[in-house]
Amino acid sequence: MTRRGARVPALALLAALSLGLGVWWASESRWRGPLYCIEQPGRVWGLSPLPAEFTPTCPQSRSYRREVREGSARVEQYTLAGWRPRALFPALQAAGFVSEGGENGIYADEDEYADFLRRGGEQLQYVAERLPGEVTRVTLSGRPAAPR
Repeated sequence: MTRRGARVPALALLAALSLGLGVWWASESRWRGPLYCIEQPGRVWGLSPLPAEFTPTCPQSRSYRREVREGSARVEQYTLAGWRPRALFPALQAAGFVSEGGENGIYADEDEYADFLRRGGEQLQYVAERLPGEVTRVTLSGRPAAPR
């Protein structure tokens, strides 16, 4: 084989290696980023459009990050100005979730609101916390959906 003929397989190998590295980097970058827990940006729990006043965030806990990455837990977190503990309910109800605790949830006080939402066999924990500066943080958690 001539030198020129040897370059073609080497370039093809280099291109395939670069493509593989790029795909790996793109898939792994989610886990390193601050929004690692958001499966579908712009959607609540991957189902309903995220209302404009909400800012996505994720728990900073290493254990949460590990559990989400391993697929043993699912969590999404959002903040918005003011104390509006049920602010994400319309988006979740539009996707078919129903509150187990009704208007008062299963727990409510002046700084926290908690409820379970159900849709078929799926259960979602909904917790809203009042943060300093009159900010509401809503955390949604549950089990990942079974693979289809």
